[in-house]
Amino acid sequence: ESRLKPLPSTIEKLKRRQLPVTIRSVRENLTDMAGVRVVCNYIEDIYEIARMLTNQSDIKLLRMSDYIREPKPNGYRSLHLVMDVPVFMSDRTEHVPVEIQIRTIAMDFWASLEHQIKYKRSIPGQQEVVDRLRGCADVIARTDEEMLALRQKIEKAENLPSEEEELFEKLRKLDIQIV
Repeated sequence: ESRLKPLPSTIEKLKRRQLPVTIRSVRENLTDMAGVRVVCNYIEDIYEIARMLTNQSDIKLLRMSDYIREPKPNGYRSLHLVMDVPVFMSDRTEHVPVEIQIRTIAMDFWASLEHQIKYKRSIPGQQEVVDRLRGCADVIARTDEEMLALRQKIEKAENLPSEEEELFEKLRKLDIQIV
């Protein structure tokens, strides 16, 4: 354990929080040392993925932050889950907190550009940029909702199986014994 060295961004985070810069401090105080971002098509997919993850018997939900139902002031939207995940070593199993961010393609697009625009530059009239970014986030959120409504209307009108039902059917067809 003494040979492990925290990443520079981890060190900065510990210092900002006035915490000791040690491996023990990282383990005890940070929950985003490992992370996964899942990007999907529709808002309802986000909650379905979260449901499937939280129903797993080998991982445990530690914290959920729903920035879709309650966006951050800047307009950021995403569902964040911090999960306790077992990591299997050759001689033991360690449980590690992993942050899982789940968002739509549109949310991911906005977050990527917002990060690039906001954090890489210091410009005059910064508040105007912040306000316009918030406006874009609101437009993107309405677009996500409209796309979901359109998909549901088409599936209902044509009495088609949902995308999830189609996926499960494909998986059932793959579930054959290989000799």
